[in-house]
Amino acid sequence: MNTTTGPRSRVQTAPPKLHVPGCGRRQQNHRAVNDGRGRRRRSGGVFAVNAASKNYTLTLLPGDGIGPEIMRVAVDALHEVGRKHDIGFSFEEKLVGGAAIDEFGTPLPEDTLECCKQSDAVLLAAIGGYKWDALEANMRPERGLLGLRAGMEVFANLRPAVVLPQLADASSLKKDIVSGTDIMVVRELTGGIYFGEPKGFGTNDKGERIGFNTMVYSESEVDRIAKVAFEIAQKRGGKLCSVEKSNVLEVSQLWKERVIKQHENYKDVDLSHMYIDNCAMQVIRDPKQFDTIVTGNIFGDIISDAASMLTGSIGMLPSAAVGSSGPGLYEPVHGSAPDIAGQDKANPLAQVLSAAMLLRYQFGEEAAAKSIEEAVNTTLDQGFRTGDIMQEGMKLVGCTQMQEALMKNLSK
Repeated sequence: MNTTTGPRSRVQTAPPKLHVPGCGRRQQNHRAVNDGRGRRRRSGGVFAVNAASKNYTLTLLPGDGIGPEIMRVAVDALHEVGRKHDIGFSFEEKLVGGAAIDEFGTPLPEDTLECCKQSDAVLLAAIGGYKWDALEANMRPERGLLGLRAGMEVFANLRPAVVLPQLADASSLKKDIVSGTDIMVVRELTGGIYFGEPKGFGTNDKGERIGFNTMVYSESEVDRIAKVAFEIAQKRGGKLCSVEKSNVLEVSQLWKERVIKQHENYKDVDLSHMYIDNCAMQVIRDPKQFDTIVTGNIFGDIISDAASMLTGSIGMLPSAAVGSSGPGLYEPVHGSAPDIAGQDKANPLAQVLSAAMLLRYQFGEEAAAKSIEEAVNTTLDQGFRTGDIMQEGMKLVGCTQMQEALMKNLSK
């Protein structure tokens, strides 16, 4: 069953104990000099807290738009929680997305990918923006993210959609519909139509130009994502809904067959099936019927975004991407919001909560993760709101003031 930190302090459900090789791996900090703020720095974008009983190496990918602004808040939160829980962090910043295109002419430099693969975990902010929309498809910032996921071999995307009590009124749906919603969407991340071959452009028998993509899954790809989803469901409410379109798609027929086969190993989980179009409707009509959802890449992209809006703002939602080995990738669900970049309007809380997910899922640092989540909840209880979650009677603040309030609560 789900566990919480209290009726008004819940941020997300208790985590599944995913078997991610590398969890808890300790690394010594780089040599550095103190920067006067309790941290140590060295050249090359590497900086670290003072040595502690446990030390982890993180790659930071601030990316584009509001990314650098919200990443600063998450790093400060990690510094503070590390001080409280005797955890040391070494950070190295790298470029990805539009920033990497501007600097190196590619959305994913080899050096960035290699650094990510060698670290204990990766914290990503956001990529993309109007500036690069006119580039060819294979050169756009989003290709950097797809390449990062594939290169790190993180195939399971965990996207929680939890309606916090403080923000139930901020949802676009009625409060009585969304209150108590707690959904975990497990999305297959490195297969399906986004990666399937063949794809491209051509000409049909009428001489018309066409575009085409291939939606394909192998048995092993379905099996491994199903196993992750069943393990998560075991740690939550014991319910798993597999979402596909098996009434018309052969690839979905295979998907359903393999999920049913994997269910033989998880009889304690209540398995159900739902077509994607019906699921999109049901998530809006009655979201509390869902506990854990497992689905493919494109369907998961759609459903997780729909579920995110139940919570009041996509700016509040973290996510994790994990694989069978190596570091995981942790990032907020929202985009780079270039229209508000540099204006001190960004909501940094999803980035901060992504750092909490990193602590929990990658390193098993439950107490540290809870410290961050409780500080977020306390800050919301005090009435602080950025523009995307603003409510009547609350205090409108920017990214900097939200950071100050958060850090004050985290330091208690």
